Amino acid sequence: MKVLLLTALGALFFTYYWDDNFDPASLQGARVLLTGASAGVGEELAYHYARLGSHLVLTAYTEALLQKVNLLSYVQLTSRALPSLTDSKGSLVVVSSLLGRVPTSFSAPYSAAKFALDGFFGSLRRELDVQDVDVAITMCVLGLRDRAPAAEGVRGVTRAEAAPGPRAALAVIRGGATRASGVFFPRRCRLLCLLRRWLPRPRAWFIRQDLNVSAAAAA
Repeated sequence: MKVLLLTALGALFFTYYWDDNFDPASLQGARVLLTGASAGVGEELAYHYARLGSHLVLTAYTEALLQKVNLLSYVQLTSRALPSLTDSKGSLVVVSSLLGRVPTSFSAPYSAAKFALDGFFGSLRRELDVQDVDVAITMCVLGLRDRAPAAEGVRGVTRAEAAPGPRAALAVIRGGATRASGVFFPRRCRLLCLLRRWLPRPRAWFIRQDLNVSAAAAA
């Protein structure tokens, strides 16, 4: 039993700290369609891709339009892009959230949308595999980031520390360039997703450790 436990812990450690073979030169001249480039991680991605010499097509939306954007927009964009991506053996890089894997308090609408996103692209990946279509799908599970609109929404409510936005964007680019199936930033997000499987219903006292309960109630 001890041997099995040590082996499992060793495998987890290896996966957690494994580094990819990211080559920045591979993005020189790459064609990148970037949605939501006006703020947050989308803006940081645009800066990084530009420095790496990629050819960018940027789209953005206002705060009012953001309230109307839902899963259907992802489905429509993906459906229209798939024929071209199939011909070029391209990649889909989907920026999602830890809240699409691990639900938390006071975020039900946002978390529901991200869970749906994860389900759609997870199913699409299987369909492409069955059809031998060489289009990579990289799901990026990001935690709370500084300067992101979501960070302002939970300021004073959560005790979780926000990670630097530029580093999150670079992690997304590395994952997309290496055609990784998943990206977790910060890396502890991977462990939190594993804990979600092991402890699907954590006790209330455990959840409260990450919340300023009085501020959450006022919000």
